[in-house]
Amino acid sequence: MPNNSDSNIATADALTLLLHNQHALGAAIEEVTKWLSKNGDETAAVNATVAIETLDTNAKAIAEAILRLRLA
Repeated sequence: MPNNSDSNIATADALTLLLHNQHALGAAIEEVTKWLSKNGDETAAVNATVAIETLDTNAKAIAEAILRLRLA
C-alpha cells in the first residue's frame, strides 16, 4: 500500500482533474445561460445561473481540499 504522501498526491491529482471539469462545466452552463436569456426562457436561465453558483461554491471547496492534501 502506498505511503500517506503518495496517497495524498494521487488524491490531489484526481481532485485537480475534477476541478478542471468543474470549470469546464461552469463555462458550458454559462454559454447555455446566455443563449437562454437571449431566447426568452428566463426561468431556465435563472436555474442555470443557480447551477453555476453551486459549481463555483463546490470548486472553492475542492481547491481548498487540494491545497490541504498538497501541504500535508
